[in-house]
Amino acid sequence: MKEYELDKLLTDKDLVEERIKEFQEQKILKKQKIDINEIQGHLLKADHNLRFVSENIRLGFYDWAITGCYYSCYHAALALILTKGYSSKDHLATLCILIKEFYKKGLSQEDIQILSRLLDYQDVLFYVESKNKREDATYSTKIKFDKSESEQLRIKATLFVSKIKSILKDSQ
Repeated sequence: MKEYELDKLLTDKDLVEERIKEFQEQKILKKQKIDINEIQGHLLKADHNLRFVSENIRLGFYDWAITGCYYSCYHAALALILTKGYSSKDHLATLCILIKEFYKKGLSQEDIQILSRLLDYQDVLFYVESKNKREDATYSTKIKFDKSESEQLRIKATLFVSKIKSILKDSQ
């Protein structure tokens, strides 16, 4: 997602509602019963992926570390939207629910921007290159990432997951 598109979503509640309605009509975004076990499952998966990231950095598999950062943050985001009774099969739909339900209520503009860049399939990882790096890491035949970059992304993913857990804890 381009930055100006994200800015529109952050400032236009009607646009967010319109997109959510479209996603619901397409059955990409669904209302569901809040399931504490499923929320915990997403958080456990986020933690599992963070351990996977650390281990892959230690072993020198930096491409897989980047992929693990992506999935760790995505599972944390799914846990958070489930607390509002939503399940999502699309990254933009997930982002719209996060904006609607959590922007300025636990998540800052920077948090939303980081997640947008991480989850989007047309941008690049955290601040610079989200999905393209994840796709490169996952599908490319070349090794393109170093320890320093992977470690920076691991720290950002860890901070994001921690923030989600904090929001969940504060809402109990």
